[in-house]
Amino acid sequence: MVTPATLFKASLNASREFFRPPATERPVPTPGLPYVAPLMVPIRSIGPSHGERIEAHLLALDAQDRYLRFGYAASDEQIRRYVSSLNFERDDIFGIYNRKLELIAMAHLAFSTNPELKSCAEFGVSVLAHARGRGYGSRLFDRAVMHARNEGVEMMFIYALSENTAMLNIARKAGATIKRDGSESEAYLVLPAADLDSRMTEMVEERIAQTDYRLKVQAKQFWDLLGAVQEVRRGVRESRERM
Repeated sequence: MVTPATLFKASLNASREFFRPPATERPVPTPGLPYVAPLMVPIRSIGPSHGERIEAHLLALDAQDRYLRFGYAASDEQIRRYVSSLNFERDDIFGIYNRKLELIAMAHLAFSTNPELKSCAEFGVSVLAHARGRGYGSRLFDRAVMHARNEGVEMMFIYALSENTAMLNIARKAGATIKRDGSESEAYLVLPAADLDSRMTEMVEERIAQTDYRLKVQAKQFWDLLGAVQEVRRGVRESRERM
């Protein structure tokens, strides 16, 4: 029986675990120097109201990145069609925003439409060039795995070009089985069943990410307003100087 005390303890443990990076990403403390914990990366779920930002993110990918993400060098028009075809009621989109509210990394978790394969989902991810090297792809993968577990998914697939080493490395580190077939590779990861910890962790993570996004929106609005005021003041000062 789950009591309020048990639920609170599970929530607290989930919160602590969320702020704690994976063991493989924890730096080894240097003797004599203080330990500095890495920053938490807020990842929030994205709805249809963010369609323009999703489109802008994908259009910002260069030809090679589009090739690795979609398996072909998608044109601008093909990307727009892809975005317009996203089913936010069936699938889930996760994103990482910077302080300018630019979507710098996103993941698409697509659930199977085949009634016989309802327990399967496919994962795809993209990260803008200037935001790479920070582990965003791995973080998005972990977030998608946790959500997939809580949605009853038993197996997650990744279809990627064999030359997409970054994506395949993420899958391999997670323990996925990878099969190569010429220029293409298929990775699949068997997921454990959802439990109280996975549900509480996702709830805490989503709440933190939503709060982080609201704060970024407010900060951007403030700086935009401040910039407009400064422009007005600059214009008044220049007018006085001319007079």
